[in-house]
Amino acid sequence: MEQTWNEAEESMLLLHVEDGDVGSRMDQFVSLRAGVTRSAAAKLIEEGAVTVNGGTVAKNRKVSANDVVELLLPEAEPCEAVPQNIPLDIVYEDGDVIVVNKPVGMVVHPAAGNPDGTLVNALLYHCGASLSGIGGVIRPGIVHRIDKDTSGLLVVAKNDEAHLALSADLKGHHVNRIYTAIAVGNFREESGTVDAPIGRHPVDRKKMAVIRGKDLRAREAVTHWSVLARGSSDGNSFTLLRCELETGRTHQIRVHMSSIGHPLLGDAVYGGGNTRFEAHHRALIEGQCLHAGELHFTHPRTGEQMHFCAPMPKPMQECVRILFEN
Repeated sequence: MEQTWNEAEESMLLLHVEDGDVGSRMDQFVSLRAGVTRSAAAKLIEEGAVTVNGGTVAKNRKVSANDVVELLLPEAEPCEAVPQNIPLDIVYEDGDVIVVNKPVGMVVHPAAGNPDGTLVNALLYHCGASLSGIGGVIRPGIVHRIDKDTSGLLVVAKNDEAHLALSADLKGHHVNRIYTAIAVGNFREESGTVDAPIGRHPVDRKKMAVIRGKDLRAREAVTHWSVLARGSSDGNSFTLLRCELETGRTHQIRVHMSSIGHPLLGDAVYGGGNTRFEAHHRALIEGQCLHAGELHFTHPRTGEQMHFCAPMPKPMQECVRILFEN
């Protein structure tokens, strides 16, 4: 469900409580509904920017079914990321959203080790001040992300109203993100679903992992997959997959495919590196072979159903040709 935008006072938003929200912590609820990090939500609550039934509230208060939760959006902070004249493959743009086809090797937003040269730097140059401020000084406009070495489609919000609506749709599983992947090994079935919670790896903090049992570190993660083609090379089998996300966890497809014994070609982090095919075609492998090729969402202002497609990068296309079209 979309959040209610108060036209009379543009900085006030009503965050609707749904059945699945009841019983969750207030900072968790605000984080999910406003599309901000848990720590940012907690800060908003502590600063009195979130009211419940007209009064301030503690961040650990449990959400009730009849709560009226309002968020007073803070003034957008000046972005610390620097605008950079980096070419963008813009698939669509209007006054509310911009859809871009991110290349392999580009990080979405500045972080440790990647202070610039990111998609955010490029967007700041292209859009100027016309980006949602909800993501803060490092992630203006960013509603969802894809990994550095994953290519494909992202929708970016150009104002706070669009950001909140898209974030709510993502939480409600109303944004369809469909990927093409090359997995190592031959799948027995033609299609299936991996429904396994994902959290930070208990030992290697740079990795994610499937975490079983009642562990607060893990969040629900569901990936639907189907086989597009099967092939082999140098004694190894490979499968071309269509993967559709029901949720959007960090490294989700990579972790899920690895967890069922089929890591992605080129993914050294999760076990898909060092195949003989990769050794013989080193120039074609740019990290994991994963492309976000289709994106479907509801336009946050008009309600129109938006559908976009982007071709795989040429090196991945060549991998597909060698493995599956001969």
